[in-house]
Amino acid sequence: MPAKNILANMFSTIQNNEIRRKKECLVIPASNLASEVLRTIQRYKYIGEFEYIDDGLLGKFRIQLLGRVNKCGVVSPRFAVKKDKYIDWEHRFLPAIGSGILIVSTPKGIMSHSEAMNLGLGGRLIGYIY
Repeated sequence: MPAKNILANMFSTIQNNEIRRKKECLVIPASNLASEVLRTIQRYKYIGEFEYIDDGLLGKFRIQLLGRVNKCGVVSPRFAVKKDKYIDWEHRFLPAIGSGILIVSTPKGIMSHSEAMNLGLGGRLIGYIY
């Protein structure tokens, strides 16, 4: 039976392996949403390369860890955010303004809150990482 929350599982696996100073981790199961979130946090250099491994079941990701993740997590429920209210959510989930990113699902795809602010997009909060 698949995990209820694939993203929560992915974030906890990444954080637990970072705490143990591992160089890589395996995240099971994989999903398209998880892949987009990984691409976003990879752009900000929180993780290195990642690859999808088709195991004939649900699939998995092998993720290269860089030792840059202090904390990450999923935001549940997925709150709706207006384009001019990201600062309020930064105060709530990040340790300081400008440190870390909120991951947002927008009509133009998954991106960081700073990218969404630059594009003038609102969306739904998915997670955070710093």
